[in-house]
Amino acid sequence: MNKSESPFKSIDSLKLTFTHIKIWYTSGMGFFTDAYDLLNIGYILAIITDAYKYAGITIPGFTEYLVGSNAAFWTGLLASISLWSAIIGQLFFGFLGDYWGRKKVYGVEATILSIGALLSALSPNLIWLIIFRFILGIGIGGDYPISATIMSEYANVKDRGKLIALVFSNQALGSIAAAVVGILSALFLPPDLAWRVIAGVGAIPAATVIYLRRKVPETPRYSLLVEGKVEEAKKAAKFLGADLSLSQEIKAKERDIIDLFRSYGTLLIGTAVTWFILDIAFYGTGLYSSVIISPIFGSPFPSKGSLTVAQFHNDLAYALFLGAVPYLVGFPGYFTAVALIDKLGRKLIQIQGFVIMAVIYLIVQGVMIVSGTNVKGFLIPATAAFLIYALSFFFIDFGPNTTTFVIPAEVYPVRLRTTGHGISAASGKLGAAITTYLFPLLLHQLGIKDILIMLAVVSIIGALLTVLFVPESKDKNLEEASREEIVTPTASE
Repeated sequence: MNKSESPFKSIDSLKLTFTHIKIWYTSGMGFFTDAYDLLNIGYILAIITDAYKYAGITIPGFTEYLVGSNAAFWTGLLASISLWSAIIGQLFFGFLGDYWGRKKVYGVEATILSIGALLSALSPNLIWLIIFRFILGIGIGGDYPISATIMSEYANVKDRGKLIALVFSNQALGSIAAAVVGILSALFLPPDLAWRVIAGVGAIPAATVIYLRRKVPETPRYSLLVEGKVEEAKKAAKFLGADLSLSQEIKAKERDIIDLFRSYGTLLIGTAVTWFILDIAFYGTGLYSSVIISPIFGSPFPSKGSLTVAQFHNDLAYALFLGAVPYLVGFPGYFTAVALIDKLGRKLIQIQGFVIMAVIYLIVQGVMIVSGTNVKGFLIPATAAFLIYALSFFFIDFGPNTTTFVIPAEVYPVRLRTTGHGISAASGKLGAAITTYLFPLLLHQLGIKDILIMLAVVSIIGALLTVLFVPESKDKNLEEASREEIVTPTASE
């Protein structure tokens, strides 16, 4: 559909308004919470296990699972359960967002998220914590397709990429918040209270936007093109400060899930498989960053012996800081993507991100001196090796970590938009969950050098798939970008 034919021309040509910013905040606060709640489990695990290992502190109902004979099983399950349930949330809410509409389910996922976080903080034992984090993950997953689509369908063309990327960039803020809350809790609170505070704080940000989400009108595009409600579409346009002038009723061509795979199958490869590959690299480098970071900053905790309570608190806080370093380094990458995505385009940013990631992984493994799975040193100064490695986190975020979220919100037609985004996002979380489970085994069998080579290879594959299967949606309205087919109610479909 051409720009000149679009019934949403007045929305697409708007300048950035306060309402756009309000929708960004309403959508973005969910992603702030998503990142916080996905990352805080690492801090929770560290507090419970390190308290026993280094200070002899036992937390009944938790320690016996996480340091016992089956510790690896329970640790892996707790660490990954929200990733697995997020996949369910992404697929389920993605389907509902197209079937029932964005409005009817918006705010429900934030409510589930808040309840899951609050109940996690109150868990009486590890089994209940796993159950509540499963619920939490459903809400996290549901937030992806609904928030992305609502932002894309309300955005103007000129700033659409920036606005969707800004929603996603709240992950950066959530990552930092998780680190700050984790470090402060480790410093000043006893371990049995510290982990509960970390978990409970995750309920607050999402709870602040539940009411706002319930008040956001159905998007003009869904109201008009799917529901055929002209007056509702006009009211939603006025919510933005625009007017829809329609000479006749129009609707989008009827489509179903079979049509998604039949007509948009190659596009799914471009959006879903690249997101899968991205999360393998994102979570893979996050899991093993400590082997490169520790030679620079030094390792916390003694190799043997017990610590005083004060020493334990200080070393635990330092250990949590080291775990946060990758997210601190990547922080500017999100906002570089926000600034440039509508200038450079989504496709170019994604390709250059994947390629530079691959180059960095190959360089770092090339200068790494290892003995088995242990890093003994580098052929270049350790500080230089860290700085090179740190760039990978910048280009992950100024690259496919942002664009894989933005693109699916633009390139699928209105009847399949949240479904297409949900499938793509679920593919990414599948990559994250598999990585969380399998990479410890791969580290033992292959070593860190071979893992970095593997990450370089999958990054190159991600770049090639982007070249082949990802369209450029910059400067196109959503109907153009998604190859939408508009019909009148009396026309043959």
